[in-house]
Amino acid sequence: MYTQPPVDSVVVCLDEMGPEAAKSWPGQRLVVTAPVEEPILRPAGRARQEIDYGRREKGYIFGAFQPATGDAFTAPYTRRTIANWVDFLAQVDAWLPTKATRVYAILDNLSTHRAVDVLLFSLAHPRWEFVFQPTYAAYLNLIEPWWKILRSLALKGHRFASWAEICQAVEQATRYWNAHKHPFVWGRRRRHHPRRPPGIALQPAVA
Repeated sequence: MYTQPPVDSVVVCLDEMGPEAAKSWPGQRLVVTAPVEEPILRPAGRARQEIDYGRREKGYIFGAFQPATGDAFTAPYTRRTIANWVDFLAQVDAWLPTKATRVYAILDNLSTHRAVDVLLFSLAHPRWEFVFQPTYAAYLNLIEPWWKILRSLALKGHRFASWAEICQAVEQATRYWNAHKHPFVWGRRRRHHPRRPPGIALQPAVA
């Protein structure tokens, strides 16, 4: 249903990321690599980060993700309130295609998501159907792996002096993602694992 929703319907995953603070975010760049002639003496090192005292501002990133197409939508808010959540739902409703007669919204059981105002929103928008994931099953909401991508595109390796800078970085990262989007792909990433040498419990292959 995630990747192949019913005809004339849309599956959208909703959640909030945060609170995210305006601070320095460590990156992934390697600064110390092992020499070619001595590849196993020491591992590669990471860039060191200066001490960043204080938290200047913070807020939440509300997001919507369509696994079937890869489209994403984000909106920043300074607080995670019921009013902000309902306002975000209205923005998502305007963002989704109007031809969709049914919208299946996947989200968790946060009290903000089950408030009376959200019920009133669903009554005013009959094409919406909220599907709450089971407790301790955040992996069923496919926006969770997309949050990792967004953090890598917008936050990692940058220093933010204000919440407005974070909002701008997230907006640019979301625009970049939508320009290079792809449907959600199930399965783990393929990583290179060296082949195990033959041992006592592993019989070598006979030619």
